[in-house]
Amino acid sequence: MMPRLNASVSLPDTVAAPGYTPADHGTGIVHLGLGAFFRAHQAVYTDDALARSGGDWRILGVSLRSTAPAEELAPQDGLYTLIERGDGTPKARIIGAISGAVSGATEIEAIRAALAAPKTRIVTLTVTEKGYGIDRARGGADESHPAVAEDLASPEAPHGVLGLLVQALKLRRAAGTAPFTVLCCDNLPENGTMLRAGVVDFANRCDPELADWIAAEVAFPSCMVDRITPARTETTLADAARLTGHDDAAAIETEPFTQWVIEDRFPAGRPDWEAGGALFVEDVAPYEQMKLRMLNGAHSMLAYSGFLAGHRYVRDTVADDDLRRLIQRQFSAAAATLEPLPGIDFDSYAQQLLERFANPSIAHETYQIAMDGTQKLPQRILQPALSALQSGQNVRPFAFATAAWMRYSLGRTDDGETYALRDPLEAEIAERLANAQTSESIFSALAALRGLFPETLMSAPEWRGEVIGALSSMLEIGVSAAIRAEAASELP
Repeated sequence: MMPRLNASVSLPDTVAAPGYTPADHGTGIVHLGLGAFFRAHQAVYTDDALARSGGDWRILGVSLRSTAPAEELAPQDGLYTLIERGDGTPKARIIGAISGAVSGATEIEAIRAALAAPKTRIVTLTVTEKGYGIDRARGGADESHPAVAEDLASPEAPHGVLGLLVQALKLRRAAGTAPFTVLCCDNLPENGTMLRAGVVDFANRCDPELADWIAAEVAFPSCMVDRITPARTETTLADAARLTGHDDAAAIETEPFTQWVIEDRFPAGRPDWEAGGALFVEDVAPYEQMKLRMLNGAHSMLAYSGFLAGHRYVRDTVADDDLRRLIQRQFSAAAATLEPLPGIDFDSYAQQLLERFANPSIAHETYQIAMDGTQKLPQRILQPALSALQSGQNVRPFAFATAAWMRYSLGRTDDGETYALRDPLEAEIAERLANAQTSESIFSALAALRGLFPETLMSAPEWRGEVIGALSSMLEIGVSAAIRAEAASELP
C-alpha cells in the first residue's frame, strides 16, 4: 500500500510540486463549492500566483453539503494531484493553494467565522446555478429555494449561499471590517451581476440598511471561466498513484487548455492570477457570451443528441462524422449571433474547440454535460436562438439542439432504457410529459415550464415549426437516424 499524499512526502522529479512553501502563506480566500472544476481552475491560478508573487492568498475550501471533499483533502494537508491529459503521457502536478477544507454539514460555525474574519479578502464560488437560490427571471432571491427559505426564517444561523454571504457582510460591517470581494466563478452570464442582485435582495428582506451598504460597498466582478474537467474515475486515482508514488483520494484530471477572463474590481486586493494566464478586462460580457454560445452551446447540443445516439464521451461525438458536422454547424450559428471581438477570430476559436472536444485522453461524459438542462439551456441555446431569429439568421441549429433536449427530457433512449435527468425541474418535467405522446404535445408541455423559454421566441411560428420538425424526426426514425438526416441536409 502506498503512503498517502501529504506535505511531508517526497515526489518524483517528473511531478511538478508547488513553487513555494504552502505553510508560509496565510489564507485570504474562502471558496464555496469545493468541486473538481474549482480545483482544476481557480485553485491552479492561485497556485501559480503564490509561486510567482507570494502573498497570503491560500484558500479555505468549503463544501456546503457533502463531507467527501473535506474528508479527501484534510488528511493530505490540502494537497492534491492535478493530471493534465493531452497528447502523449499525462502530466501530474501537485497543487498547494488549498490551506484547509471544511463541510457545511459538519463545520458550519467554522465557515461562518472564516467568512467574517478580517483576513478573508475574497470569496469565490462554484456552486452551480441551482446552488445560489436566485430567481433568474426576477433577479432576486428565490423564496421557493429550500436554503433561501430556511435562511430567511433564521438569518442569524444561515446555511445557504445568500444567507452566509449576507450574514458575514453584516458582521464585518458591524465590526468595522472592510467587505470582501465576491467573485462568482460559475459558468453563467453576467455572473457577478446575478449574484449581486441575489445578495442585495436577500439582505433587503432582512435589513434594508445593510442592503444599501452592500450595494454601495461590495464588489461583485464578473468573470468567464473555461477548462474541461471530466468527472473523476478509478483511472484518475490509479494514474495519480502511479505518477506520484502516493495514494491521493482528491486527485482530479483535466485538459491542458485553461482560460479565465475577469473584471478587475478587487478593492481589498487580489492574487497575481496573471501568473497563470488570467486576463483582466473592463467588461467580461463579450468573452463570456462567446464561450457560452459557442463552446457551451455546442456542448449541450452534442450532449443530448450524442447521449441518445449511444455516445458516452464527447470525443466519441466528434468521431461521428455526422454529429461532428452538426457540432461545426453549431459553432458557426453561434458565432453569427456575436459582435466582433478584438483579437478573437471566431473560426480559429471554433477549430480550437473542435480539437479540445476530440482530445482522446479526456473522458468527458455526455451524460455529465446533460445534467441541469433547464439551468443551462437559456444562455447556451435559447438566447442565441432569439438573436438569430430577430436578425433573420437560420434558427435551425438552435431548434435541433432544443429538440434534442426535449427528446432527452422523456427520460428514455430509443431502446427503452431509462435514465435520470438530474435536473432541478425533473419532477415537474415528468409530470408535464406524463400524457405527452406527439412532438406537438411534448413541445407544448415543455414550453409551459416557468421562466425557461423567451416568450418572443416561443410565439414565432418559424421557431415552433423547426423545433417540432426536428423532434418529430427523432421520435419517428430514432435519434441516430435523425442526426444522419440532419447532417445530410447540411451537405452542399
